[in-house]
Amino acid sequence: MTDLTEIKAVARKAAFARRKEAHGRNLPGVAGHLAEVLAGYRGVPLAGYMPIRTEIDPLPVMAEAAAYGPVGVPVIMGEGMPLKFSRWQPEGAMRDGPFGARVPEVDDFFEPEIVVVPLVAFDAKGGRLGYGGGFYDRTLELLRGKRATLAIGFAFDAQEAEDLPLEPTDQPLDMMVTESRILQFSR
Repeated sequence: MTDLTEIKAVARKAAFARRKEAHGRNLPGVAGHLAEVLAGYRGVPLAGYMPIRTEIDPLPVMAEAAAYGPVGVPVIMGEGMPLKFSRWQPEGAMRDGPFGARVPEVDDFFEPEIVVVPLVAFDAKGGRLGYGGGFYDRTLELLRGKRATLAIGFAFDAQEAEDLPLEPTDQPLDMMVTESRILQFSR
């Protein structure tokens, strides 16, 4: 293990503990600010995610957005590969995907222009610490190479960290939304 790998592992462990505690509070309306942001982008192709374990839940907002335009969820295609996004509908048939996240029963891939990104930790400058697979970094780099793509981190306030161990390949967030605030970052 490299020093950076060890530093990231320690940062993830601390962030997971903070996230678990925040999730356990079970506060109502945690996606209110996300709904507020996405209301300004009605009909724009959007990717959310199926929450696993203690991730903050975007499903109510995704269901609302699906009434106006395409909404997808990530599908892991393989190690070292970017994600693809398959069209999702509330109450649509789902199957088990890798890492415990559900994916649509039938793949209907499209490229989103807005990606709501799950994360382990974030900082006040738009940095994001993920799970370590690099899936979102590869995916955002690919999408941003084709067109403007808005990356919106979604997490509990408690997941904020002071100094995240970031690498040059880490794709920055354009915006961070929590249960209490919206942070916008200039690039």
